[in-house]
Parts: sequence; C-alpha cells; structure tokens
Amino acid sequence: MQNYIIGIDTGGTFTDAVLMEKTSGRIIATAKKPTTHHRLSDSTGAALAALLQGSGIAPTEIEAVAVSSTLATNSVVENKGARVALFVIGYVKHFKLPVKAVIFVKGGHTIMGEEEEPLELDYLVSLLHSLKDEVDAYGVCAAMSMINPTHELVAEKAISMIDPKPVFCSHRISQTAGMRERAATAGLHAKLMPIMQDYVNGVERAMESQGLTCPMLVIGGNGKTVAASRVVEQAGVTVASGPACTAYFGARQTTGNALVIDIGGTTTDMAMIADGHPLMAIEGCQIGQWRTHVEAVDMSTGGIGGDSHVVIDEKGNITLGPSRVVPLAMADCLPPIENWLGTGDRSKLITLRQESALSRKDDELTAFLVTHGQATPERIRRETGLSGITLGRDLEQMARRQQIYECGFTPTDALHVLGRISLGNSEQALSGARALGREIGMEPEVFAEMILRRTEEQIETLLIDYVIQHYWSNSLTNFISTRNDHPVLGVDFSLKIPLIGIGAAARHFLPNVAARLATSVTFPEHCEVGNAIGAALICAGDLS
Repeated sequence: MQNYIIGIDTGGTFTDAVLMEKTSGRIIATAKKPTTHHRLSDSTGAALAALLQGSGIAPTEIEAVAVSSTLATNSVVENKGARVALFVIGYVKHFKLPVKAVIFVKGGHTIMGEEEEPLELDYLVSLLHSLKDEVDAYGVCAAMSMINPTHELVAEKAISMIDPKPVFCSHRISQTAGMRERAATAGLHAKLMPIMQDYVNGVERAMESQGLTCPMLVIGGNGKTVAASRVVEQAGVTVASGPACTAYFGARQTTGNALVIDIGGTTTDMAMIADGHPLMAIEGCQIGQWRTHVEAVDMSTGGIGGDSHVVIDEKGNITLGPSRVVPLAMADCLPPIENWLGTGDRSKLITLRQESALSRKDDELTAFLVTHGQATPERIRRETGLSGITLGRDLEQMARRQQIYECGFTPTDALHVLGRISLGNSEQALSGARALGREIGMEPEVFAEMILRRTEEQIETLLIDYVIQHYWSNSLTNFISTRNDHPVLGVDFSLKIPLIGIGAAARHFLPNVAARLATSVTFPEHCEVGNAIGAALICAGDLS
C-alpha cells in the first residue's frame, strides 16, 4: 500500500526533506542536510536516507517523490546559470536582457500568421560559429511565433546543426503578446535547462541509491507538478518552484489573508494568501530583472538571505547580496581570517574543489589555485596579472561549474558573533567581524548588529515593494530603500495583515521586521522545512 509522499526542497544552503502520510497530511519525519552543490545527489541522498531510516517506512510504500528547488531562482537572482545567446527575430526596437548576448535578426510574422519578412538565416548562421564557444544554450523568440512558429523552428534546426546545445523557442511556453517578455521567457528557459538537467540527474541518482523506484515529480511555479522526464524542456516553469511551495504551506496555516515570507540562504521569497488560498500571477512572474510570461503564484523574490555576501568597498560603503557565499562559521580549513579578509577584492576567499584540482590545469587561473589552494581575488590578480574583468568572468564560470566555492562574511556569521545561533565555528565568524569592523572603525559586536539591522531593512524593503507592486503595479524600490535617509521627507509603513514565517533563518529576522510594520508574525510547526511540506502537499493534491 503506497500511502506516503516524500517532499524535498533543495535550497542554496540546506536540502530539506519530509515524509508525509498522503491521506491525512501528517508529517512522519523531517530531515535537513547541507546542500552539496558540486554533487547534489550527496545531500539529497543523505536527506532521503535520514527520512527512511528515522521513520521505518519501506521505499516500496512511497508513492512519489516531489521536489522543489530554489536553485533555479537563485541562479537567476545571482545572475549565474547557463550563458545564453538569445536570437530575437523580426523586432526593430532593441532591448537588453541579462544574458550573454541578445541578437536581433530580420524575419517574423504578422498578427495573421503571414511572413512579414524573410528570415535572415545566413546572418544567424554566420554568428553561430563565433558564439558556440562562448555560450551554453540558446533562446529563440520570433515576432508572432505563437500564431506561426515557422521562423523559430527553422532557427532552432539551424542552431542544432552547428552547435548541439540546448535551444528553447518562445512559442513552446508563451501564447501572450509582448515581445520583450516573450524573449525573456525564452532566454530564461534556455538559461535554466542545463541546471535542471543536473538537478534531475542528481535526485534520480539519490533515489536509486535508497531503493526508491516511485515517480519523481517537480513542482512548477504555478503550483502544479511536472514529470521529471519533461521538466528539462520546460525548465523555466520551475523558476518559482520554491515560492509556490512557500505559498501552499502558508495557505495551510490560515483561512484569511496573510503574507508568507521564506528566508533562505540566498533569497527571501514572498507570496500573498487571500482567503486561505495562494494568489496566481496569470500574466507571468518577475524574478530579479526578469519579467516573464511564466505562470506562477503571485510572488516576489529578492537576493537577500542568511548567506548573502557582505562587501565593504574602498570608500566604506556596505552591500549585502545578491550573491551567496559560504559563511565563515560554516567553512573548513580556513587560513587565519584576519590575514586575508578586508575590503573590495579581499572580501572573499576562493577555494578550488579537490576534484577540480585533479582535472585540467592548463589555464593560468586553475594552475594558480592548484598551487596555492586558496586565495582572494585581489591576490590572484596581483600574482597572476589577470585583469579585473577577465578574472571576474573566469571566476564566475568556475563557480557556475562548481569548480570552486567562495567564502566570506554573511548575516549567518553575524548571528554567530552575537551568540544567537551556534551551528558552526563562532570563533571564525568573530574573526571576520573583527577584520571587517576594523575597516570602518567598529567593534565586532557592533558591526554584527549593524549587518543584522541592514538585513532586516532589506527584507522589509522587499516586502513593502511587493505589496505596492501587487496593488498598484509600480515598483518604488529606490524610494523605499532610501526613505530613511531623505533630508526632508519621512515615511513609515504598516501592514494590516499578518506575516507567516518559513525557513530556518526566519525566526531571527522576521520578528523585528513585523514590529517595524506594526503587524504580527507566526512560525507554524515544521516551518523550518515548510517548502518541503509545500511540495508534498501539492503532489498529494495532484495525485488525489
């Protein structure tokens, strides 16, 4: 009798898993393991093993494994993921998108499906030979392709004959007008296809290692399941997978209105609950800089979380996120922190993964890291002569390929400094706060308090801007984030609905955010693994 569902949420910091009884929704067991980015099957397998061993439930009793992943969302927010060349066919007004290249080509069709201009195929083909060594995937968006996709299909075939990498065409997902949004949707799918392929492979290996032969289902941003066999070609639908699970877990907690806030390691996700149900953004969701036609829950994601990178520039200005680093408190084998941590390019330590050290060493950066093991970007540039732009590009590619990991000071470290959590090495966190605090004339504890306050302020800004966009369709991010510094105008906001907190970091940041917004916050049972529960609930609903 298969009466159990496993829900998994793979986040930037932890992989959470729950074992749920399908008919009652009762949580039988939970597990939380550090995410192993370079080999996802390790952390997923460890979480699955903990569930099965802790519950005594046999693998044959599991009906399905439902997975939610914020990895796609994180890669977009951090501007990582695959390098994409996006071909836009038959559109005169140029626009920019956060991809490797946006290339405008003549062609396209009219609103009646008639060819408006012949496809400029020779030009497209001529560019492919110079692009194929610079990109990992392609997106194609042609004018009125939802009426007549011929030019997209021809371009797709031409690309595949020259460079056999993933290609995504906009007509396969978007049937709505709006060329920029349709192009963004195609580019987003292409950007996420290689990431989703690696993810699916990793989870399937982990399931096999635990004797699980049941179907694997991936949660889409619209709160529906997608079979693992089809999810790679529809990778973009998973971009709001985590927030969808956030919304469905939150909706289980109330019959009224609320804002559900999930604070992870890399991002903070927010979703609106109305009358006990998640709201949908039918016209498409926005993730970071991407306004898309991907159907999803009404949500917003921002690049701030427990592991957001704290950087102090040479002028003493402080930024948090959107990039994520391994917190000092959670890192192993660090050299004395005060010898390397500082401002600018000394804000993080680059470490070459052992398996990468055994691979090719013919490029200068890899050879340097093989020899020295760990180094800041400042030291690498000084000793190799690599320029800042070239070095930044190469480090980004190595991080995307999981060849290196980056370590620096984070809000998680600030919590360790102040004794509010004890998950790792508090002495390393204190050394980091001492080194960075010295740069701006602060004691380590005062510096840690300031970082936590800034983290809360950024979460508050995201929350207020989301509500404003939800009701008035306008973003006031720049105004909201600087409102306290204005020399004349003072503005305070309050919320008339409660907050529901999800995620291990939520308890440490949301109480002060709620107090400043004159509202309340609750933390339901098992909220630390709320997204994994949300995945299991969505799956149970689809299987019923």
